[in-house]
Amino acid sequence: MVVPPDNAPPDNDVLWARSLHHAHEGSPALVDVSLAVREGEILAVTGPRGSGKTTLLNCLSGQLLPDDGEVWFNSVPVHTMGALTRERLRRDRFAWISSSPDLVPELSAWENAALPLLLRGEGHKAAKATALEWLERLDIGAVARKRPAALLQAQRQRVAIARALATGPSVLFADEPTAPLHRSDAAQVLRTLTTAARSHSLTVVLATHDPEVAALADRAVPLLDGRRAAATAAGGTGTEGRAACSLSA
Repeated sequence: MVVPPDNAPPDNDVLWARSLHHAHEGSPALVDVSLAVREGEILAVTGPRGSGKTTLLNCLSGQLLPDDGEVWFNSVPVHTMGALTRERLRRDRFAWISSSPDLVPELSAWENAALPLLLRGEGHKAAKATALEWLERLDIGAVARKRPAALLQAQRQRVAIARALATGPSVLFADEPTAPLHRSDAAQVLRTLTTAARSHSLTVVLATHDPEVAALADRAVPLLDGRRAAATAAGGTGTEGRAACSLSA
């Protein structure tokens, strides 16, 4: 059991980052960024393309180690973990949705949704049942046996969301999940995602440059040129208490 030191984050913060710095090929991508995310909160990280949103999500999820600073998950330091431990954390506790569904073309929709469960060692029958349940919840149960090439872009993105939610993650990271979709499809996919997250008390960190997408979150943290501006209340069910969990560097 890891015993947090005195400077560890508060117990009610699922994710906590302090003074993150990271550079890509010498160009600053994150500069002294700090934030905290509470359990069940949907946090939007906003800003134009190139503002550091993806880099921040990569650092928070353990895919990327910051050059300097700290990242904690449930009071356990992610920034000091080895590569294998971080990989296990991403597999068992985190899930990721990107702007591209990245489905396996040879597998059906339900097989794609069940794949992380099967790789985790879950039985075939149980994994299939969970995958089919999430496809139904996301209103695409009818295409469960179709392969990605036979699906519309919005359907493929819903399969990717089902794949992420099927694992029962503690935190879902979504990096511009509706960027390639038409506005009507994007709105529907985002409503589905946020509804599923709220019904399961799932913590979501959502990167977006779209104000309408950010409005579905509880709170927004704007980035510009890798630096953080003041957190703002978004259009969801956020409260002043949630907004107060943000940290200054």
